[in-house]
Amino acid sequence: MNEKNTRRDFIKTSSLAASSFFIVPRHVLGKGFVAPSDKLNIAGIGVGGKGKSDLASFAKSPNVNIVALCDVDDRQAVESRKNFPKAPYYKDFREMLAKENKNIDACSISTPDNTHAVATLAAMQLGKHVYTQKPLTHDIYEARVLAQAAKKYKVVTQMGNQGGSGNGVRRMKEIYDSGIIGEVHDVQCWTNRPVWPQAVPTEQTFATPQELDFDLWLGPSQSVPYNPAYLPFAWRGWWPYGTGALGDMACHIMDPIFRILPLDYPDSVECSVAGNWALNLRPQDNNPDWTPFSTSIHLNYPRKDKKGDIKVHWYDGGILPELPEELLPGESFGNSDGGVMFIGSKGKLMADCYGANPRLLPLKKNETLNIKETIARVPNEDHYLQWVNACIAGHGKGVTSSPFEYAAPFTESILIGNLALRSWMLRDNPTAKRSSERYNGRKKLLWDAANMKITNYDLANQFVKREYRDGWSLTV
Repeated sequence: MNEKNTRRDFIKTSSLAASSFFIVPRHVLGKGFVAPSDKLNIAGIGVGGKGKSDLASFAKSPNVNIVALCDVDDRQAVESRKNFPKAPYYKDFREMLAKENKNIDACSISTPDNTHAVATLAAMQLGKHVYTQKPLTHDIYEARVLAQAAKKYKVVTQMGNQGGSGNGVRRMKEIYDSGIIGEVHDVQCWTNRPVWPQAVPTEQTFATPQELDFDLWLGPSQSVPYNPAYLPFAWRGWWPYGTGALGDMACHIMDPIFRILPLDYPDSVECSVAGNWALNLRPQDNNPDWTPFSTSIHLNYPRKDKKGDIKVHWYDGGILPELPEELLPGESFGNSDGGVMFIGSKGKLMADCYGANPRLLPLKKNETLNIKETIARVPNEDHYLQWVNACIAGHGKGVTSSPFEYAAPFTESILIGNLALRSWMLRDNPTAKRSSERYNGRKKLLWDAANMKITNYDLANQFVKREYRDGWSLTV
């Protein structure tokens, strides 16, 4: 990609995209609006697991037809094929797009993270609207490419972070804008993930199930023998295919931060990593292809208004922030999936996962809270149907909460945290006998956003853009 996405570009595009979240879509502004098309023909790429529920959510609209299905694993596609028996079925999304091009208006991409970018770009290049699950991409370079593609191909886009369309985030912004918590200087984020089998090692050789095209499942990732430790779900715990707990949940939990606070790109990141003592594994014993069992990540964000910095802290794998002193015994800290807490100069504001149920601390403050609604609510419209209606209205006429203009820089900013995690496992001196001399360990990485580069530890830059294997490319 020749065009550089500068810091100034990021501020402009992310500000515009974030503000679009709070605009009421045109089709709900009054009676009598007639959509240009009666039906939106959607093809599913990855139709098992989350893909199955995504298609079911789109199909709730009377204006949707599910017209084609694609999955590399016949076992995972059974229910979607049963639910949409008239839709032709393919294993290779490239074949499906070629043969069904004239029948498809839009694509839903719900594959593992390693194939998000290639499938999404292929659909966009054919003029198809796209809904892509979170995180938008597997690595930072891919996010830049999809941001560029969104400008070029002018299709309706949406990332699958549903909380971005919720009233919880709207209410959270209203409370913040009131000034009641003052200037935010720190944000705490936490999740209960990972909840999947986390990098269970195995040396055994396995035969590939006949229902699975494992080569297609690998996509642009490097070729390796089939192993059931990777799929259908535990791929999240392997760096070549997933993005760990941060990639899984930060798009939900950190979303209010990017919509509400004046964040620029982070300029530094550091982390701590824990081992799995139940498996007798110390952090330095971990396979570099495994995502960590537990982490804490600390990012520093310059403010767009140049009034200092905002520090964002992430915790997963059972590690949690310190309980706020305003929280009484028995009062919940977020919810079972996690939460986010803004710490300001005058007070604290907390919400559950997805930005739901925002509340001031201490909780008794909410009993007398009198802040008017200033942001329009959109009744009876969820994240999925919002995208459907925007597709029917056409590019530039409908509105989505997480268009790629917002979702790509947001995803990229999150994945900078993974640069720290993956760098933690790097072997500075592979031949050293002592692990303390062999592993990089804790290091603060300095990030140059304009050039997509870590400036103080060059080994980390190998994770900014992964090498695709032969036969796969990502060119706008």
